[in-house]
Parts: sequence; structure tokens; C-alpha cells
Amino acid sequence: MKIYNSLTRRKEEFVPLEEGKVKMYACGITVSGEAHIGHGFQALIYDIFRKFLEKQGYAVTYARNYTDVDDKIIARSHETGIPADEYAEMMIKKIDAVMEKMDIGEPTLWLKATQNIGNIIGFVQRLIDKGHAYATEGGDVYFDVATFPAYGQLSNRTLEDALDGVRVENDENKKNAYDFALWKSAKEGEISWDSPWGKGRPGWHIECSAMNRAAFGDQIDIHGGGRDLIFPHHENEIAQTEALTGKRFVTYWTHNGLIKVNGQKMSKSLGNSLLLEDLLKKYTNEAIKFALLSTSYRNDINVTDNLFPEAEEHLRRFYQIVAEAEERFPAQPLGEEEIDRAFDAAMSDDFNTALALSALFGYFKEARRLLDRGDARARAITDRVRATYSLLGLFKKDAKAYLAEYGEKHASAVPAEVVAVAEERKKARAEKNWAKSDELREKLKEMGYSVKDSKDGYELIPNA
Repeated sequence: MKIYNSLTRRKEEFVPLEEGKVKMYACGITVSGEAHIGHGFQALIYDIFRKFLEKQGYAVTYARNYTDVDDKIIARSHETGIPADEYAEMMIKKIDAVMEKMDIGEPTLWLKATQNIGNIIGFVQRLIDKGHAYATEGGDVYFDVATFPAYGQLSNRTLEDALDGVRVENDENKKNAYDFALWKSAKEGEISWDSPWGKGRPGWHIECSAMNRAAFGDQIDIHGGGRDLIFPHHENEIAQTEALTGKRFVTYWTHNGLIKVNGQKMSKSLGNSLLLEDLLKKYTNEAIKFALLSTSYRNDINVTDNLFPEAEEHLRRFYQIVAEAEERFPAQPLGEEEIDRAFDAAMSDDFNTALALSALFGYFKEARRLLDRGDARARAITDRVRATYSLLGLFKKDAKAYLAEYGEKHASAVPAEVVAVAEERKKARAEKNWAKSDELREKLKEMGYSVKDSKDGYELIPNA
């Protein structure tokens, strides 16, 4: 099994620190706002990492964090008048609810910054004691980047590069402009905790290092997050952790790509953020997953107007075949091992979900061929696909229930005049007036819809 390591910039054979066990950590959400599609993508990817590693026989301890105190949360607290800790808890509940709708698995450990203040203070104090950090007269504590010669190894930057394109916190008491905050002194009205340097709160970067060490010890196997976290967040994590322990912090650094919307970076400032809650009102959670997983996790995903509708249509067709196979044939012994072997081969090559999903088109084409011949092996294929691809969060629903959910979400999108023609055709078919039925089918096609008949009625499908 190979994993692309962002630190070495190549795929490497996976060898855990401890045989048969995996320690994995992924940076979670800063709970200053609603969960968007980027949050969902990252949570989905590392849930799949964990599940596939478990499928390979590893005992995985997977930790994710919530950043529940930082500048953005404090700003939202001031805007809303809700105390920062209450605001963070409120947002965590909302984010948990939408992730549950996405059907993304829970990590082994949920970690929160505010529940690790003692660990964070202790970590910072030990860095000061070792000469890697210093406190200012104002009660701030900074990491002294000059004391860590390997700084920049993950992002491939020099110290001079470190100042380029990154917001620098100005403080005349800092030794160097690129030194970063470990502890921030409290401003009036801000949430704060007592510390040896006065009232304050953690810097963003120290949270993950301290929580990691408290949960796992000095070293972990896999650390993940979005590619936008490589610098400065993950670079700073390496510096402060390895300065403290003198050991390699992470064996495999992994980073998922970012979400773009019609070619533009998704951001609040551009007003193009795609909230998960809104997407789930339009599309099934499996369609959203299918769309996101159709690209390598390391690549950026460009969300166009067609991305989710096309994914939903693919899944609808797949589920239609599943429904027919399950209706016509009894469950088969779970054969078709080649499907599972091909899936494992794809996923063992740096979790290649895109390759795994591309194989589905061939499997369902063969299942359709067998269905048309009345061959029960069609059910063997759909049963195996269900068993194997559930790891990606797909084909987990009752097939008829999925098709019904799809129909409900799309019924209101079909113009009333199109539905009227379809109903007229349904009546013609009931009267066995096949000529009129065919005439109305052509009329529907001119109106932009094809029609798929079934014993339960019909389904209108927008033409591609």
C-alpha cells in the first residue's frame, strides 16, 4: 500500500510506527461559521482513509479536532453578542447535525482546544524552557523560528519565503517577523484563561500539536488536512513539536485538494461558498460523495453547474439496476471477488477513489446485460458492489428508497406542462394506445425530457 507523502513529495510504501496499528490525525473545522462543501470533502476523505486502513487489517485510532477558540470565533461572538464558548458549542451542534446528514463516520477521538488548555500551556512552557520560545512583556509567547533550522521543510520555503503571502502579526517585542504566536494575551472582553504569562488564549498552531501529543504521544503515522494548511499551519506544527521532542513528528503528511466554484477559489469574500446544508436540500448525500470522490483526493475539485446533477444521474441509473436485480432475483452468495480485489488495488495506490469509481460503469453495464438475459449473476454483481463500495459511503440505501428520494428532490424541478404531457402519455399506455404513447414520448423529448417506464409508473429524466 502506497501513500503520497507531502513532506517527501512522492508516494511511499506505508509502514506504520507500530506493526498493525495506525495513529491518524486530521485537522477539523474552525467553528466560526456553517459547514461548507470543503469541510465535507475533507471529513469524507479521512473517514475513507480510516475505513480502508481498517479493511486492510490495521487497528486505527483516528482523531479529529474542533478549533473552538480563535480570532474568527471571537469576532463572531462580538457580532452576535453570544459569549465565545456558547457560540462555539452552538456551531459544533449545527455542524455535527449536517455531517450526520452526510453520513460521514465519527472519528475515534474528538478533540477540542478549550478542553486542552492545560496541555497547551504545558507544551508552551516546555518550549520556553528549551529555548525555542519566549514571552514578551505584554504576555504573548512566540516560537523562535531561528532556533529550528529545518523550518520550511514541508512547504519547501526559506525563512525569507515565510514572510511572503502570509499575514504577519505585528509586535515590536518579537525577535523576528516570522516568529509565530503560541499564546496570545487577552484583550478586554475576550475569552481567556490564566497562564504563567497572564490571561490569554492559545495561538492557532499550538492547539493541534498539544492535542496530538496528549492523545498519541510524540509521534503519529498520518496527519491530514487541506492543502491550504501546509503553510503556515502544518509547517508550524512540525517546528514546535519536533523542537520539543527531538523526534520526527509525522511519518506521512497527506493533504486533500481545495474546492473551486466555476474555476474560482471558494471563499466568503467572493460570496461563492457552498454550504453543505443547502447542497443536501438539492442532492442526495451519496450523489455529493460520488461527485467529490470522482477526482483524486489530492486534486482540486471544480464545482460546475453540472457536477452534482451528473453524479446524481449516474447513481440513479446504478440504483435502478440494483433495484431491478433485487426485485427479480434472491440474494446471491457474495461472489465476484474480482470486484473487491480491483477496488483494493485502486485504493492501495494512494486511496485512488477516482479509479475505483470508474470501474462501476463496467460492472453495471455487465449487470444490465445479465438482467436483460434473465441471468441471476446480475444480482451477484450488484450485491458485491454494495458490499465493497459501502466503504466510500455509496449504495448503502434501500434501492427503491433511494430512487424515491431522488424523485422527490427532482419532482418540483420538472415544469408542470411537461408533467401534463407525461400524465397524458401514461393514460394512453393504460389504454394500450401505443401510437399516441410514442407520439407523446417524442413530444417530451422535444421539451427536453426522456421518459423511463416501470411497473410503478414513469420517471422523467432531463436530456443531457
